Amino acid sequence: MNISAPPSTGHIQIQLDAGEALHVLHPQAIAAFQGNPRCREDRFMDIGGAFRKKRWTRSRLSGPCRFILGLPPGFTLELIDIPEEGNLLFDFRHVMLFADGVTFKSKIVKWKTAWITRELVRMKFYGPGVVGVLTVGALAVEQLDPDTPLFVDKNSLIAYPEDAAIRLSVYGNTLASQQMNVQWEIKGHGPVLIQTGARDTSLSDKLANDNWFKRLLREVLPYGNVYIK
Repeated sequence: MNISAPPSTGHIQIQLDAGEALHVLHPQAIAAFQGNPRCREDRFMDIGGAFRKKRWTRSRLSGPCRFILGLPPGFTLELIDIPEEGNLLFDFRHVMLFADGVTFKSKIVKWKTAWITRELVRMKFYGPGVVGVLTVGALAVEQLDPDTPLFVDKNSLIAYPEDAAIRLSVYGNTLASQQMNVQWEIKGHGPVLIQTGARDTSLSDKLANDNWFKRLLREVLPYGNVYIK
């Protein structure tokens, strides 16, 4: 299997040799395909997968073939090696593809966590094989510590170990806690996968050549964002 992502092109190129196969969970992202037409076989998702991915079908592509997957603007695709006894719980919405032979199982999260995050189920994958995840920006991998907590923005957490101690929290002083999204406070052993795309929309405004006085008026005047451009 050969996967390449030309810089700043918004797509990835995948080549599969004979005997290799991938399951693509977003078939409409396949922009081009080269190979025997029989190398693509679409299948219906199970009910749980269809509900979480909001799609009814997935594609199994087998080698030898080549194909191109288009990516949403600002997203990247990262391949994660999954051992035979996988331990990571993934946000299934970010899973783009997985290798043939990789299996997965639904894991129910705690009700208190699900109530705040609106996330009832995470997916656990079993290998050996690879899983491709879509992330906003690049993917960062942080190692957990059993004593010192790692705080991760709830919108940035892609996967964490099943046996990690995790709860929802904020950190810092009062002003800091009022300025942030809810955080995942995690302790334990093993890696955490984090998407690093900027979550602060005001950051792009600051980087752009935007007049500070206009920004102030937008924030303090009623309907300022509508009338002040």
